[in-house]
Amino acid sequence: MQEEVEHKTVNFAISTTKLTARTFLKGAQFLLRQYDKNASQGKQSMKRLIRQNRGVTNVEIEKTGIKGFAKYAKRYHIDYAVQKDISCTPPRYMVYFKAQDTDALSAAFKKYSASVLNKTKRPSVLAKLQELVQAVAAIPDKVRNKDQKLGL
Repeated sequence: MQEEVEHKTVNFAISTTKLTARTFLKGAQFLLRQYDKNASQGKQSMKRLIRQNRGVTNVEIEKTGIKGFAKYAKRYHIDYAVQKDISCTPPRYMVYFKAQDTDALSAAFKKYSASVLNKTKRPSVLAKLQELVQAVAAIPDKVRNKDQKLGL
């Protein structure tokens, strides 16, 4: 039984009048895309994450940081699911992940928190732009007098 699970086979059939390398390549690419759709990686539904039977733990995260966290979760190949907790006045989001990914998750959160801190330290571009606009407005304009006397 265990050998059957480990050794999976795939049937690959192409119906064509003339089999060329190009048609075979397109068929193989289609097969790989279909296989990738079924592979579980990245953001998933809660049902799919729990179905993997690897233990699920959770962490609370702010609403604004979900997209930023998703970038780092993808980088560290973390399978996760997000669930909104609306019982609180400001809605909280719970991120559920597999228990075996704790090391990768801690590294991802470390990088994510460092990026959030760097964003708060960076000066606002709009504030700099407003300062420059005010500085340009304070510069006196050059006045040119073009008084030409026409004489005969």
